[in-house]
Amino acid sequence: PQILSFIVIAGRISISLIPMTSLVGNKATAARRLTALASHLSSVRHASSLKGSKTAWVMKNLSEVDCGESTSPRSLHGKTLFITGASRGIGLAIGLRAAREGANVAIAAKTITPHPKLPGTIFTAAEEINKAGGRGLALEVDVRDESSVQNAVDACVKEFGGIDILINNASAISLTPTEATDMKRYDLMHHINTRGTFLCSKVCLPHLKKSANAHILNISPPLNMESKWFGPHVAYTMAKYGMSMCVLGMAEEYKGIVGVNSLWPRTAIATAAVQNLLGGGEVVRASRTPEIMADAAWHVLTRTQQTCSGNFFMDDEVICPYISAKWSLVMTQFEMHDLLLALSYYLDCMNLRFWHLKELLI
Repeated sequence: PQILSFIVIAGRISISLIPMTSLVGNKATAARRLTALASHLSSVRHASSLKGSKTAWVMKNLSEVDCGESTSPRSLHGKTLFITGASRGIGLAIGLRAAREGANVAIAAKTITPHPKLPGTIFTAAEEINKAGGRGLALEVDVRDESSVQNAVDACVKEFGGIDILINNASAISLTPTEATDMKRYDLMHHINTRGTFLCSKVCLPHLKKSANAHILNISPPLNMESKWFGPHVAYTMAKYGMSMCVLGMAEEYKGIVGVNSLWPRTAIATAAVQNLLGGGEVVRASRTPEIMADAAWHVLTRTQQTCSGNFFMDDEVICPYISAKWSLVMTQFEMHDLLLALSYYLDCMNLRFWHLKELLI
């Protein structure tokens, strides 16, 4: 199929027809990323400003995709999630996604009083969970401390009767080279990221093994051993890869009993860490919202533990492996404005950051 491409030159839009495969490399990648677009038209930036029945029709039909999954209902209703670092950001977004289906969500984090630079506390997060339709439980937890984790897990089990899903999201970051990394920061990253993930998994596993469909999901990257991922910030990469090594080992150890996977964003996600540590407002404006990670997590957590384990998922590829045939129908029924607008969001999913183009189109 052909797809419209466009280039902004001196404020003008140049439009041409090129093969979809030349835009993103191959048809499979194009399909996956178009599907990511479809799922997130209603949540990415500026979506709230979209007007008109045609655009609403496009949103509805693009969202009806064939995921290649079983036709049986998939839901987190009644499931209990224990999410570390869930007072804000990706952890909270995953909790809210589950809460909308009636899940129980334990907010396991450290923030109990408002922070001048960080939004939210465990209490405000639990309140958001309740308002979204779930049952929230605020738990003050330091994932570095074994007794703190054990007490929180016990409280969660007492409140909700068990644990079905563990999200190891808590993480510390310092993108510094070797000589600029002080050992206090090094220890913090390794104690929270690697040790904290192992500890929370260890304590939750006796309860997870009792669940009908148990999952551990670590927010950590694929184990890619290319030196480019280590050179700029070896201490941080080591700490995050420790989380991923937990996936590799535990997926084998608990094969068929607990599904253990990792999930990682393709590009930057607009979180407090990005705002405060990775470049501030400009980087945040060029980042995608945490909801894409929440939707991707939903697709992992609603699969069966027997068939979905030992994977290192990227957010844009996990949402749906196949685009439905409806895309062809949509392509023929778009108005030009809507087609260009949808394609600008598509490029956003590819992180080609044409924010100025989107402003022209909206």
